Amino acid sequence: MNSFRTFAVVMLLSVAVPTLAAENGSGNPRYTIQNPPAYAMIGDLLIARPLLVAATVIGAGVFVVSLPFTALGGGVGDAGQALVVDPAKAAFVRCLGCIGEGFEQRE
Repeated sequence: MNSFRTFAVVMLLSVAVPTLAAENGSGNPRYTIQNPPAYAMIGDLLIARPLLVAATVIGAGVFVVSLPFTALGGGVGDAGQALVVDPAKAAFVRCLGCIGEGFEQRE
């Protein structure tokens, strides 16, 4: 009878613990949006982030050069959003290894 109880407890724990560990108990939807694997995080850190920082710097330069023309056309906000803000958000605010818009908190 003692070995049956031990077997039952082991079986219960082997089913319950992984299920509980997979649940996110924080309740914050930011952490439940994406769960990237480690290789995606490493690739993002070593390849994508430096390229996005470079795109932000180059975009800021292009924005300054094009500012007189975009001001005449009335598209300063759109140009700034596309050339500077979007690459900066992807480089500095997006979660590591996330694909897409992982920086927006969803309610």
